[in-house]
Amino acid sequence: MIPVCPTTALPPGEAIRVEATVPIAVFNVDGDFYAIDDTCTHQDASLADGWLDGCAVECPLHASCFDLRTGKVSGPPAKTPVRTHRVVVQDGTVYVQPGTAADGAA
Repeated sequence: MIPVCPTTALPPGEAIRVEATVPIAVFNVDGDFYAIDDTCTHQDASLADGWLDGCAVECPLHASCFDLRTGKVSGPPAKTPVRTHRVVVQDGTVYVQPGTAADGAA
């Protein structure tokens, strides 16, 4: 598990980029935490820099959208899902367990 930050350091509606083997973006959606690969599958932009709309993140480069719960593409131009990662909150700290495959893959 990778320690990310205290829950208080990531307010609702915000995201943080975690440097790992593959960068991971962690999002706080109304107190629920989600983690996906940080890199957009369309053109390599940081999804942590994108815009949240409920459980979807919009890429800041070309507006591709991804569902934070599944990694599936919810808006083009991206066609390939992003990998999701398990998030655990323990003793006020957010942790990420990196995944191995894109959950949104068909």
